[in-house]
Amino acid sequence: MDHFLYRNGILHAEDVPLPQIAAEVGTPFYVYSCATLTRHYRLFEEALAGMEHLVCFAMKSNSNQAVIAHLAGLGAGMDVVSGGEYLRAKAAGVPGERIVFSGVGKTKDEMRMALKGGIRQFNVESEPELIALSEVATSLGVTAPITVRVNPDVDAKTHEKIATGKSENKFGIPIAKAPAVYAMAAKLPGIEVIGIDVHIGSQLTELEPFRLAYEKVRELTLRLRADGHDIRRLDLGGGLGIPYERSNTAPPLPTEYGALIREVFHDLDVEIEIEPGRLISGNAGILVASVIYVKEGEGRDFLILDAAMNDLVRPAMYGAWHDIIPVVEPAPGLDQRPYDIVGPVCESGDTFAKQRQMPAIGPGELVAFRSAGAYGAVMSSEYNTRPLIPEVLVKDDHMAVIRARPTFDEIINRDTIPSWV
Repeated sequence: MDHFLYRNGILHAEDVPLPQIAAEVGTPFYVYSCATLTRHYRLFEEALAGMEHLVCFAMKSNSNQAVIAHLAGLGAGMDVVSGGEYLRAKAAGVPGERIVFSGVGKTKDEMRMALKGGIRQFNVESEPELIALSEVATSLGVTAPITVRVNPDVDAKTHEKIATGKSENKFGIPIAKAPAVYAMAAKLPGIEVIGIDVHIGSQLTELEPFRLAYEKVRELTLRLRADGHDIRRLDLGGGLGIPYERSNTAPPLPTEYGALIREVFHDLDVEIEIEPGRLISGNAGILVASVIYVKEGEGRDFLILDAAMNDLVRPAMYGAWHDIIPVVEPAPGLDQRPYDIVGPVCESGDTFAKQRQMPAIGPGELVAFRSAGAYGAVMSSEYNTRPLIPEVLVKDDHMAVIRARPTFDEIINRDTIPSWV
């Protein structure tokens, strides 16, 4: 469910008509709904009610500080994967004890930053990282709380570029190797073992891969406790998918996901952490663009938009689908025709959809990309010297620009030409 609905023939973000936003900030732009963010976060809270738990929002899906602050105000923790994300979380008011640091390539500077600023735990992904963290913590005279991310060699049955739990992926340590790594961690100074971490991928549309991974984590928990480790927290990652195509079968609900977690871990007396990103922010945002031209080609017509692959890269990178709809609601029964929907960037890959059925639409009209709140603005760039587009947050009938579009002067003046050129 989201809060982007037609009212009197016009698509609204909550109570704000999209043409009003377009008139104020120009197109293209992203707009996020507080009501949808709240609803989806609370679905996970309800799914884990009665269990000791923390829902940590995966900031890599959407790291705008206004979004982070809104979720933190609801009680969310944050899952960060870089020093920059850590600083964003702190700047948005998230306390260190609610920040989890993940990622395969944490540097010593990032470790030092988090240890000084406060951290809930590091999800350690390799022996070299473990040794480096021990050295940093010892040099600061502090103790680093850790889980070790295990790779359960489970096929998440998702796109190969967002699968993270198979043996050939770069993430975590082989689960069979975990007892030896935990034994090593227990002997290192400055390290406190508190739990286990696992994350098998993103955009999962069925529960069975979760079950297979979680059953392996359960077995490992019992094994490590028998070895004398105080395993009191299980970080189960994120990855639950959303229905990008409205006609498709919906992925499992958070309630079903929570029921699976209860079934597997109910008797272990552990705190559960989960790190959803896409399911919280994905349907909470849309991208709005204007049609520049309707171009008649040989055997196909093109809608050329002012949004491009640098604004929303998922279709170019993953072949990802986004529903694309007119902002002005089409009349019932209106004939549709196929268009290739593209952007103005000089790449053939700058294509959002091929032969997509749309009602006839003309230059200057607005279209909206649904389910664009996750891995949209965070993955954007200024390729072709195209400014990053505005982000807008709405709540009821209020709207605010939460990231402004930079001017061309601001972009160009970042460069420095040496005197010897």
